[in-house]
Amino acid sequence: MSILDETMVMNDGYEIPKLGLGTWMIDDEVVAQAVRDAVSIGYRHIDTAEGYGNERGVGEGVRTCGVPREELFVTTKLQADFKTYDEAKAAIGESLDLLDIGWIDLMIIHSPQPWAHFHDEDRYFAGNLEAWRALEEAHEAGLIRSIGVSNFEPADLRNILDHGTVRPVVDQVLAHVGNTPFETIDFCREHGILVEAYSPMGHGEILRNPAVIAMAEKYGVTVPQLCIRYTLQLGAVSLPKTANPDHMRSNAEVDFVISDADMDALKNVERVTDYGDSSAFPVYWSKE
Repeated sequence: MSILDETMVMNDGYEIPKLGLGTWMIDDEVVAQAVRDAVSIGYRHIDTAEGYGNERGVGEGVRTCGVPREELFVTTKLQADFKTYDEAKAAIGESLDLLDIGWIDLMIIHSPQPWAHFHDEDRYFAGNLEAWRALEEAHEAGLIRSIGVSNFEPADLRNILDHGTVRPVVDQVLAHVGNTPFETIDFCREHGILVEAYSPMGHGEILRNPAVIAMAEKYGVTVPQLCIRYTLQLGAVSLPKTANPDHMRSNAEVDFVISDADMDALKNVERVTDYGDSSAFPVYWSKE
């Protein structure tokens, strides 16, 4: 069985494909073709976000890919800056309109903090509960099948668990060799929240690590394949991003197993602190 056929069950009973196509930094004008290419290869999980500016194109790709809507799993994200109920409700409606695919399989709060204040001390607990209430309402109405979060740390998750009425199904986090949030992963596992790993290649920076290159050679695989397999063996859904069909195919060829000893070695690779050209994180959008 290909990884593209494998799924995991979220805490609300819905299945989510283990490998998805990330679409960050794929322009709206070209992302529809990327979606069509991915679906033709066998992908059934497409990940987008309001902050990516490509929901319209993703929706076009889903509508024109030739596969029934029911067979596809589409995720989008509520912009991190929206921390009031009214802002969140309006944004949910806009995403539904832009995608135009009938329903959203999974919608998540993109970050506990507005991008301009990412990693500040203020965790925006009250604002996240407002945004969560809007997501819960859309979920209850059947517009969104599942709801979750992204970039949330344990304290942020505890806020939702203690004060919300629906448990998040996922926490989508930056997780890759050289930067794995073990505390958050453990917290999610303890509370039945599935982890999704975005940028499993560390925005490309980990591809130059000599130790990782050597281990990939040991298994006879590419460094991206090793990195994707690493996140899968952490128990996470993996979301590599690419618009290149050859890379899409290669990213799905991960039917090998990293040994326990080598997983331990990868978990202890020197931490990545500089993401080069990706350090600016252009998705960290501002309303101003």
